[in-house]
Amino acid sequence: MAVLREGIGCDSLSRFKVFRRHFCRLPLPWPCSRHEPLYFNDLNSALIMSTILVTGGAGFIGSALVRYLINHTEHHVVNVDKLTYAGNLESLESVSHSPRYTFEQIDICDRAALDRVFQTYQPAAVMHLAAESHVDRSIDGPAAFIETNIVGTYTLLEAARAHWLSLNDTLRSTFRFHHVSTDEVYGDLPEDPSVLFTEATPYAPSSPYSASKASSDHLVRAWMRTYGLPVVVTNCSNNYGPYHFPEKLIPLVILNALEGKPLPVYGQGQQIRDWLYVEDHARALYKVVSEGKVGETYNIGGHNEKRNLDVVHTICDLLDELSPNTRPQNQSGETQSHRSLITFVADRPGHDMRYAIDAGKIQRELGWVPQETFETGLRKTVQWYLQNRVWCEHVQDGSYQRQRLGQG
Repeated sequence: MAVLREGIGCDSLSRFKVFRRHFCRLPLPWPCSRHEPLYFNDLNSALIMSTILVTGGAGFIGSALVRYLINHTEHHVVNVDKLTYAGNLESLESVSHSPRYTFEQIDICDRAALDRVFQTYQPAAVMHLAAESHVDRSIDGPAAFIETNIVGTYTLLEAARAHWLSLNDTLRSTFRFHHVSTDEVYGDLPEDPSVLFTEATPYAPSSPYSASKASSDHLVRAWMRTYGLPVVVTNCSNNYGPYHFPEKLIPLVILNALEGKPLPVYGQGQQIRDWLYVEDHARALYKVVSEGKVGETYNIGGHNEKRNLDVVHTICDLLDELSPNTRPQNQSGETQSHRSLITFVADRPGHDMRYAIDAGKIQRELGWVPQETFETGLRKTVQWYLQNRVWCEHVQDGSYQRQRLGQG
């Protein structure tokens, strides 16, 4: 265990210091700087404070977070995931053999199982990402979204609160419950580029998915105000990057284009989204859980507003460059651009036209900015899918074959 290898002094097991590579501003005993030692009064304190419980860690954003925590920090990570259709342990293969990683296949609606996990691993923080997350699926079947996103969050909050209350005063003061949410809770924006979602934007969800996430956000804040549970909340813009389940726009377009299938674009493709590279998001999430102020909300965005049609065009152009052999042919046998596969389809019911995040607060207060532009991140994403076709085949188990969902 890394936290022990660096820590036990020769004089005594009851007093030792642990050096950390990463930094934060939380009160001790969280890690503080690259060079400052942390002193713990006993072995259990060091073990407890090194563990982060991540829910939904086999999903797209969750797996990126787990990989980041294992590769760039010294925390122990307990990954709690039900392994629904979008959960894939292959996304964690690179870190699965780490002695600091543990997987628990658990439904967050199962209180007894959650209590066992909290008692066994004694986490210092919970990073809650487990959720049903696809808008189209929420239109076809909202019940699963109510169950997981609302009831599951409530169940997790109660398990976390019981654990938090069991801690001594020092550990209780440093415990964090980090709830990861979406910008879709804010609803729609006008096309005016000066108008952005801020942390003070009123909630106005449009879909069963966003309504369920808004409900979970409210629950988390209520558990702080009513019970004192130390929480932080983040709301992010549209994520993209490696290991993304191919029901979302970018991976769907990439895989369909490689197979010469139609590229469905809702309406006229004029919907605007702010795109955030998933590995930038993972860095931001760790910043918030380790440095964020209790009770605060932080919006996380990529500063990359793009119309959906422009996103599809960019993907097609990258594939024309990076995968010229998959360019389609017309009836005359002439090679065409992947753009020729674009097909406009009926728009989604209740489709919001524009999302855009003001991420100024997290930049000012925590010093986080995205490292990837949309152009660099999308190129990396397309290259990853070209190099990992086996993962793409495995993640589709037969229940989803990229058919249209969410038509109401």
